[in-house]
Amino acid sequence: MAYYHKGTGNPLNVDAITSIILGSSLLTSNNVPIAGEYEIKNVQAMKIMNGFGAGGSFSEFYAMDYNDDVVLMGHDGPCHPAIAEGKIKVKPLQVYHGKVGGGLSVEMSVKHGPVTLLSVVETVDGKLMFLVAEAASVSGPVLEIGNTNSRYRFPIAAKNFVEQWNSHGPAHHCAIGLGHIASKIVKLGQLLGVQTVKVC
Repeated sequence: MAYYHKGTGNPLNVDAITSIILGSSLLTSNNVPIAGEYEIKNVQAMKIMNGFGAGGSFSEFYAMDYNDDVVLMGHDGPCHPAIAEGKIKVKPLQVYHGKVGGGLSVEMSVKHGPVTLLSVVETVDGKLMFLVAEAASVSGPVLEIGNTNSRYRFPIAAKNFVEQWNSHGPAHHCAIGLGHIASKIVKLGQLLGVQTVKVC
């Protein structure tokens, strides 16, 4: 499922939105992936990752650390508690980041070690494409603001990865799962007749 909340003035809706992130995270960890910002293609990517037992956490790019050669990625909204590094924190936010309303949010990092990124991309001719990359979730400082935040190191260097990934026109979200499973996604693409591009 995917959701998007925009609006105020209805007390029942305002009350419901205060727990949407926590509730959606619990559903995601129980094999019902939920994506925020009504990102339907990304929840499809999350479901694919989940089907392979890799998790599939909702994520987007937010910074690059050129000194450490990592890309920092995360998102407010649903996380995937089953793939967390260490303890998960639930934080009350007065205002959600870039969205109407406030309430409980979930803070975690993706477990350190090999990971795979997947984006379901709509091509210029209206078809779907799988865009995939393998990386490593690594330790280091992240923003502790009630979001999912992690540092990722790519075998082709951060700048090169970002340029190659974005050259294929994905949405700004992707799903991140544990392990290097690009070969499985390539096989899935072959079975479904969906073009698959592996960046690294």
